[in-house]
Amino acid sequence: MSASQVQPVLMIPIRRCSSHALRLRLNFSPDFYSPYPLHIVDFMPLIGLYGDLNDDNAYFQLIVDLIGLQNATMVKWKNVALDPVTIFEAIKDRPRSPHMVAWEMLFQAGKVHNAKIIMDKSLDNIYYAEELISLFDNIKFLNVVRDPRAQISSINKAIIHDFDTVLNTLTWMSAYDEAKALIEKYPDRVLTIRYEDFLTNQELILKKICNFFGMEFLDSMLDVSASSEAQKISTLSALWQTNASRPITAYIDKFKRDLTIEEIEIIETLTAKYMEEYGYKFMTKASAKITEEMIQNAKESTKIKKQQAWMDLKQKDSRDYMLRKFRSDYINMVKERLLQQTKINLEVRV
Repeated sequence: MSASQVQPVLMIPIRRCSSHALRLRLNFSPDFYSPYPLHIVDFMPLIGLYGDLNDDNAYFQLIVDLIGLQNATMVKWKNVALDPVTIFEAIKDRPRSPHMVAWEMLFQAGKVHNAKIIMDKSLDNIYYAEELISLFDNIKFLNVVRDPRAQISSINKAIIHDFDTVLNTLTWMSAYDEAKALIEKYPDRVLTIRYEDFLTNQELILKKICNFFGMEFLDSMLDVSASSEAQKISTLSALWQTNASRPITAYIDKFKRDLTIEEIEIIETLTAKYMEEYGYKFMTKASAKITEEMIQNAKESTKIKKQQAWMDLKQKDSRDYMLRKFRSDYINMVKERLLQQTKINLEVRV
């Protein structure tokens, strides 16, 4: 199975936007397949260490390692056993890229499930949208917008991000800027929905998404409690506890309890253009002063907070900690092996 046989879709632009809630509901369609995301963005800093991917051995090693990354994720792909030889043979004559490998993994997994639409929920891949379009000329994008105050408040609690409102707002802006550029260049490829609209009328939004994907809306999508995966992941992490329940409209304003008014003004100041564009009402004058010194101090403090967060997670939820740590350790193990191999290769040349 290849992109020419199915409809590939990438969800964008940044995590903590109710992406799992949408993915789990859409997965009720037999034509749709979207497993727990690979989040290849975490692996991208290692790609240069493989050397020339036109070398079959280097490319095959990358394929083996990316399958290993999938096996190291918190949620496994149900009924899927990926074979590196099969994947290599399928893509060896196509443009070589870690994204080609990751998508072939998805295509082969989708084939097991007889899917016609395959979606990758690796939202951070917004930064590789142009490359993805060059690889798959029929790819579409689902742009999930959320009130920046609510989304950044949620991001602040996620161990995968920074523990600082200023830094996370800058990260949010960068992702939304990428999405805006994509929409302006390829308007027909992108569907934009608001998280808040999904919360208040999930049927309307799901029908809109299904129409964009070219698949049938099913009433079963409205009862996510019937999803075995939703039930499973809701027990794996505190971040996912609500994924097995109906949309909670109270989450629209939850940020008011979690953020200080100073943090809200910082967010509104930096994200003002998108708040206006997507119809979010301001609570402040949006005139906060964000200095370079503030940003540098935030970078220093978040390092300490992140270390503490890992220790806290280990104490409060050891299973979540071990699953996340295993994936992190796997990436570091691959990095060390590649660095060691690079060192050996240099010594041999000398």
